[in-house]
Amino acid sequence: MTTAQEFLMGRGGRSAKFPAIGTSVSGQIVKEPEVTQQTEFGTGRPLTWDDGRPRLQLVVTLQTDERDPSDPDDDGKRVLYVKGKSMTNAVRDAVRKAGANGLEVGGTLTVTYVGDGKAERGMPPKLYSAVYQRPIVHEVSDLLGHDPAPAPAGQPPAGVDPAIWAQMGPEQRAQVLAALQGTR
Repeated sequence: MTTAQEFLMGRGGRSAKFPAIGTSVSGQIVKEPEVTQQTEFGTGRPLTWDDGRPRLQLVVTLQTDERDPSDPDDDGKRVLYVKGKSMTNAVRDAVRKAGANGLEVGGTLTVTYVGDGKAERGMPPKLYSAVYQRPIVHEVSDLLGHDPAPAPAGQPPAGVDPAIWAQMGPEQRAQVLAALQGTR
C-alpha cells in the first residue's frame, strides 16, 4: 500500500539488490512491512499461481548506509521484496531466532545472498541467510514483562538504566523514544 505522501512525491525507495554472492543488505525497518501482490518485471502485470491465487510478497523498507554517489537525493532507503522460498524462510527463521512474532518498525534486518541452489526450471535460485534484531524497546519490554511507561521530558524511559541513558547521544535517545511511541 502506498501512502499519500509517497504517491504525491513518488518516493517509494530503491530496490535492494543482490548482484553477487556475499552481497548483504542491512538496515533499520522504517515503515510497517506490507504484503502486496508480485508483479511481472517490465510490464507490471500482477502475477498469480497456476490456480489463479495471487503471488504475494512482503515489502520491507530499510534505512541503510548505502548511497548512490551519482544521485544526490539518495536517502539510503532500500525496499526489500521478501519472496521466494529461500528468502522467505531465511527471514522467517531470523525472526523466530530473535524471539519476535514478525518484523517490527525499528528492528534491524540483514539479508545476505549466500549461494545458488539447484536449477529446477532454468536459472538456479538464489539462496539467502538473514539476521533480525528486535527494536530496543521490545528487548526492554521482555526484560520487564511489560511495555515501559513514558518518562518525563529529559528522563530515561521506565526500564532504561539512567547511567546508560546518560551515555546515549541525542540520536540514540530519539530512536528509543520513537520506538516506545510506536508500540502504543
